Amino acid sequence: MLLSTHSCYSLRYGLLSPVELLQEIAAGGWKRAALTDVNNTSAAMDFVRLSGKHGVAPVLGVDFRNGAQQMYLALARNNQGFFEINGHLSKYLHQKMAFNCPPQLPNTWVIYPLHRLSELQQPLRDNEFIGLDFSDLLAYQLQRIPIAREKLVWLHSCSFRHQRDYNTHRLLRAIHHNCLLSKLPPEEVASSADRFVSRAEVEEKLSEYQWLIHQTQALLDQCEIHFDFGRADKHYNLKTYTGNEALDFRLMEFICEKNLPYRYPEASEFVRQRLRKELEIIRQKKFVSYFLINWRILKYARCKGYFYVGRGSGANSIVAYLMRITDVDPVELDLYFERFINLYRVNPPDFDIDFSWADRDDITQFIFQRFPHVSLLGTYVTFQYRAVVRELGKVFGLPKREIDRLASGNVAVDQLDEISQLVFRYGKRIQDLPNYLGIHAGGILITDRPIHYFTATFLPPKGFPTTQFDMVVAEDVSIYKFDILSQRGLGKIRDALQIIQENQPGVAIPDIHNIQPFKSDQRIQEMLREGKAIACFYVESPAMRVLMRKLRVDDYLGLVAASSVIRPGVAKSGMMREYILRYRFPERRKDAHPVMLDIMPDTYGVMVYQEDVIKVAHYFAGLSLAEADVLRRGMSGKFRGREEFERARQRFFQRCREKGYEESLIAEVWRQVESFAGYAFAKGHSASYAVESYQSLFLKAHFPLEYMVATINNGGGFYSAELYLHEARMLGAVVEPPCINQSEALCCIKGKVIYLGLGMIKDLEQRFLQEVLTERKRNGSYQSLADLLKRIPCKLESLRSLVRIGAFRFTGKNKKELMWEAHFLLSGEKKRPENTLFDTPAKAFQLPVLDREAWEDAYDQIELLGFPLCNYFLLYDSEEQGVMAKDLKQYVGSEVTAVGYLVTIKQTRTSKGETMLFANFLDREGHFLDTVHFPPVAQQFPFRGKGVYVLYGKVTEEFDCHTIEVKQMKKAAMYPDPRYTDIKRKSPIKKNEWA
Repeated sequence: MLLSTHSCYSLRYGLLSPVELLQEIAAGGWKRAALTDVNNTSAAMDFVRLSGKHGVAPVLGVDFRNGAQQMYLALARNNQGFFEINGHLSKYLHQKMAFNCPPQLPNTWVIYPLHRLSELQQPLRDNEFIGLDFSDLLAYQLQRIPIAREKLVWLHSCSFRHQRDYNTHRLLRAIHHNCLLSKLPPEEVASSADRFVSRAEVEEKLSEYQWLIHQTQALLDQCEIHFDFGRADKHYNLKTYTGNEALDFRLMEFICEKNLPYRYPEASEFVRQRLRKELEIIRQKKFVSYFLINWRILKYARCKGYFYVGRGSGANSIVAYLMRITDVDPVELDLYFERFINLYRVNPPDFDIDFSWADRDDITQFIFQRFPHVSLLGTYVTFQYRAVVRELGKVFGLPKREIDRLASGNVAVDQLDEISQLVFRYGKRIQDLPNYLGIHAGGILITDRPIHYFTATFLPPKGFPTTQFDMVVAEDVSIYKFDILSQRGLGKIRDALQIIQENQPGVAIPDIHNIQPFKSDQRIQEMLREGKAIACFYVESPAMRVLMRKLRVDDYLGLVAASSVIRPGVAKSGMMREYILRYRFPERRKDAHPVMLDIMPDTYGVMVYQEDVIKVAHYFAGLSLAEADVLRRGMSGKFRGREEFERARQRFFQRCREKGYEESLIAEVWRQVESFAGYAFAKGHSASYAVESYQSLFLKAHFPLEYMVATINNGGGFYSAELYLHEARMLGAVVEPPCINQSEALCCIKGKVIYLGLGMIKDLEQRFLQEVLTERKRNGSYQSLADLLKRIPCKLESLRSLVRIGAFRFTGKNKKELMWEAHFLLSGEKKRPENTLFDTPAKAFQLPVLDREAWEDAYDQIELLGFPLCNYFLLYDSEEQGVMAKDLKQYVGSEVTAVGYLVTIKQTRTSKGETMLFANFLDREGHFLDTVHFPPVAQQFPFRGKGVYVLYGKVTEEFDCHTIEVKQMKKAAMYPDPRYTDIKRKSPIKKNEWA
């Protein structure tokens, strides 16, 4: 008869996971208990799902509080009551209101703590009661409670197991209020008496109040909650699209038949048979509405002209291909349909739909308007260890330097003082507890009833209701998400097409959605073989470009495989190198086990795709498709701890032994499965990525400068804007600083000249920037600095930034002269310009000759843009020339010195847990140098930020790719800024020099 228990989802208040909570309840001898988290229902579904295993009958409710002050408790008498509670809680969370008294909630019990009795403005309703804790019994004995006995129940909040829990609670409350523990307001902390009590203890303390026990038990006994978990024949997604299942199926058939000529101009009998097979399975599994909803969303997107990519396991389906949910042809790629869907599968397939970052909000808005019951999917943001150490350091009042030292982890805990040891001790207790609710990256729920039947919702800044549970819990209760995601790669493609039309009007651009001609494009094939893919979606990272060079891949199927081979799991399993060997040297393919080679002939017996787990489990080990799918899902990590996964794992070993495989072979195959499956892509997912890669490769191959501008304007990709501008120069562009007359807010291109956007200038006010552009569009170019000031108001800080970046270089005056002019014109308080009948010329004045070194511009650019526009090697005082990247093949096995400008660093851990680094540099000719820094070198010669480094090491070769194994490294000194030094040097930079 526990009316109120709290889990760790009483955020920054409670401590116990749902499992720990149920263990504590069962250990206390309780057979029925209510979960009532503070203003939260995140743990409700898990509490119900797990309760049977602990012999506890679950009751759900909410403890409504303002801060830590309990206002009332609401318990659901049934599922309808839980719906009422969730709706009530959601309304207050959305509107950020304080709780006082609830409205009529007919299917609930409402219990007020005794201290609220004097505040109640009306008599108690039939479903409302007053709760007494142990400390309230004396007041009852002294007849100080003017309420009928039948309106009293025993109310005790169970939040803590022991004093350490209570101490942790106080620390969480201090973190929540961002205050010192000593300054934590007493009213914002629970009572230390709110600990778990056993049934025997309660019966002893209330031995004289048997009526109170009976009344409380009777109240709880009338509460019953039930949810179906993971039933194959039942789900709570929107069940029909048209309102009729038969009509839904006919509509899906019609769409597929209508689009058959578009996708397959001469559809073979094989295609038609597979279509019929898929349609029948989708109908049997009752996933028709799931397909139609995705189809409707994407139909809207096409009407709006939005670019999108459908990926995930859904790309394995010919139905999805015909409904234009995906552009991946499953027949061409021989995609494994059973990975996508089979008769044993409970949950529907994954459709991950990527939109441009600029379009996704409109798509989300459409979904909320088009369908009746929609919500975003929530997620839990947990306390991470280093962040906890910092928070606790502040709570205990430690100085910042000490907090930084503790957070670094490089301390001996047993040598710390008492306070610092407390930080570590309680940090481990708080680590991984839920901190606050966030939003899933793209999950949207479309249900057949209001989401409040299952959970309350909160309202993030974008204004869409968001669930208080995450995707795992949603799947447990059979609600399956729609993934509406965003990526900047699609924005690049869309914007590049527009920029091409503006910069090269009349040029013919083929259909970007039809990638078939791209697959035989010789320029694209060369770019793939040589790894020349900077700015191209998914294939631009250093690791991916090196992999493509090692594979010498130049076709679509090879790129699809490479997109999955690069994933961490394949490398971790040790099979990436083996795949490269078998790809390049056919004689190595015979090393594969015959069964594995027969299962996966396209990848030479190497597990590359996520569905290979199903293939190996089903064909190699002999598991059923249902067991194989459980194994595949468990490998993702989300379900690895579930009993179903453990049973499937044991079954894998059992069946392999029954087939007579050697133990060493079983162990090796399992090692490969376990190490890679959680990170691998489905083949359809990789194929979807490859489609977008080909689109971006085509644009870069044939319209490189426009594509690079689009890349920068969409926030880049793997690299910074500086690297993309370098790539544009290598492709023939002339890069100009922002210009007040030529630039837009974003970068623009005119012929082969790229003008950087005014929006790239640091600290330039957006409102001022827009006024500059609007006025220029309305009344023409600016004639001078004075002309600008006549036409729009301007602060001196903004004008100084424009002068320093060279935005007025068209005037022919140097920056020092312009800066004097700016100060003169803005010497008084600047008023908004007024329109006058006659134009009064600015006062002319004579200045002495003001010298300016060319390299001063570079330092202005570093300060205002973050990087120089000259050749950066000219800014560094290094006599070393070093070997060039193109010449490394001549020095394989030898030790060389190279000089490179740092681009990226990748940190990884060895099997011993030591830090190892991989780095990318540009040499003096602008080409990439790849380096590896083994743990001793990484520790002895650390990187010291951006700049030019002198590298000494041994040149190695693997699959025609050359790397320098660094043995020593130093950062070259940068020339001092000439404006702030008395040392006079001749400028090494000539105007617009790029060596």
